[in-house]
Amino acid sequence: MAAKKTSKANVSKDDLLHYYREMLLIRRFEEKAGQLYGMGLIGGFCHLYIGQEAVVVGLEAAAEDGDKRVTSYRDHGHMLACGMDANGVMAELTGRSGGYSKGKGGSMHMFSKEKHFYGGHGIVGAQVPIGAGLAFADKYLDNGRVTFAYFGDGAANQGQVYETFNMAALWDLPVIFVIENNQYAMGTSQQRSTSSAEIYERGRAFGIPGEAVDGMDVLAVKAAGETAVAHCRSGKGPYILEIKTYRYRGHSMSDPAKYRTREEVQKIREEKDAIEHVRDLLLTGKHCTEEDLKAIDKDIKAVVNDSAEFAKQSPEPALDELWTDIYAQAEA
Repeated sequence: MAAKKTSKANVSKDDLLHYYREMLLIRRFEEKAGQLYGMGLIGGFCHLYIGQEAVVVGLEAAAEDGDKRVTSYRDHGHMLACGMDANGVMAELTGRSGGYSKGKGGSMHMFSKEKHFYGGHGIVGAQVPIGAGLAFADKYLDNGRVTFAYFGDGAANQGQVYETFNMAALWDLPVIFVIENNQYAMGTSQQRSTSSAEIYERGRAFGIPGEAVDGMDVLAVKAAGETAVAHCRSGKGPYILEIKTYRYRGHSMSDPAKYRTREEVQKIREEKDAIEHVRDLLLTGKHCTEEDLKAIDKDIKAVVNDSAEFAKQSPEPALDELWTDIYAQAEA
């Protein structure tokens, strides 16, 4: 089955502008993060989301207040899309006390209870059962909320994913399993690492419906997200979205990405880029001028530059922070 596309009809100017801004914020933020990593201001691992922006922006457009999200280590885009502040995210990336985890979590381990963002997890596939657990809590509380559990095409081969599918189907959990299929499991193409052409079809063994989606089209992602959300909120159990996207950079900042050609990456950039797609819709629909879009880019760059300055000015964690947020005081 080919990835589902959607009509461009009935999309307002305000919606298109919102999607454009959100995707551009993620791209510019990640470009800045890459620069700071190169300068030695970000240490450890750093996995950039450049190219995949339409996935989180489209699904957040289908979400409601109180819905939850959990993902793996390529997570900065998810944070920004759900409304986490760019200053706090960048400060955490640089290990500063102004970050979401007080500078102790870094790229993979920051959270926001207020925005219902539960990480960022470094163990491949481990966030999937956590997502089912969040959904179990919502079902128990009968609060109408859903959880988006994101994982990649590589993680789709982990056994705990299928254990989770089984439990989620048995208990009709309101969880959307989002497979961000960016075509490469670290450095191995999907064709070489996955026996089934359409990963979402594996859900059939557990009675879980799903579909493949064009992840370079934010409108297609939003439409598919609305279908999945409606399914889960109506009490029908889990749903699988295999969103076919593409990352332009290496797996992490230390990956030279020699397993694919420059021509392959450039072809996707020129023919499928999600931000350029919305930009074209805004221009051809006469919703904006080139100058309007340049002004938006200027505003976004200012936000990102401010986040970098905030991170640089924020102090490193005090030594006594080593002992905080480790244990919780139990009630007698």
